[in-house]
Amino acid sequence: MRKRSWRELPTAAKVAIVAGGVAEAAVTAVCVVDLVQPSRGATRGPALLWWPALAVQPFGPIAYLAFGRRRPR
Repeated sequence: MRKRSWRELPTAAKVAIVAGGVAEAAVTAVCVVDLVQPSRGATRGPALLWWPALAVQPFGPIAYLAFGRRRPR
């Protein structure tokens, strides 16, 4: 199977790729803001260990939101 260039992709595929990238960037930005602001942060485990996890896209930010944040009571 030949690798297709961006120009050869159908419009729906291009839209899906761009939307996925925007969603990934937004989720990562939410995580970064949460880690930077200690009053909002309240993370489970050391915050310094969550920073490298954010680089593992898209699983790191999702894991942080699911397991790393403490929920306000």
